[in-house]
Amino acid sequence: MLKKVFLIFGIISLGLGCIGIFLPLLPTTPFLLLSAYCFSKSSEKFHTYLLENKIFGQYIRDYQEKKGITLKNKIFAILLLIVSITFSLSRISNLHLKIFLILVLIGVSYHILKLKTLK
Repeated sequence: MLKKVFLIFGIISLGLGCIGIFLPLLPTTPFLLLSAYCFSKSSEKFHTYLLENKIFGQYIRDYQEKKGITLKNKIFAILLLIVSITFSLSRISNLHLKIFLILVLIGVSYHILKLKTLK
């Protein structure tokens, strides 16, 4: 029963992660990491597929196995975060939401910068 729950959560978080590639407010990486965790507890087939994926596999392996990301990926992630949140800020008028987005930008950037830099 627990394997099925992990599998369902893994599929849902993978879907949300894929959608997050195109939607600025929806994060991709946390959902992909959650998917990898859920699949590791439920389905070796899906877990292997995710870790061997051409686009996401190396990022997930680096994060899970080495607890870090490359400098190139740090720069790319922070730049993409800045661009997407700046775009979102230009489209909304609610002050509270703008403050929230700025806090998200600061928090996620801090987390990315704190990660070990891999060669």
